[in-house]
Amino acid sequence: MNNQSLHRFFMTLSQTELIHRINELKAEHGELDEIINVLSQSGQIDELKIKRLKKRKLKIKDMLTVYEDLLIPDIDA
Repeated sequence: MNNQSLHRFFMTLSQTELIHRINELKAEHGELDEIINVLSQSGQIDELKIKRLKKRKLKIKDMLTVYEDLLIPDIDA
């Protein structure tokens, strides 16, 4: 899906759906953070797995930014 298609999809979501999705993503982001911390502190560190989890966490952060930006109305200057 290209950026224009994603933007059109996001624009079809209601404010309630956006807020719900934001809350889901924040929860997943927090869970990933906990998992990364546990794996980092364990004696058996799997660098590849941690790297993949961190990459997923960054993607979620980017998605959160997009959703949150959609909640902010455009202001005409």
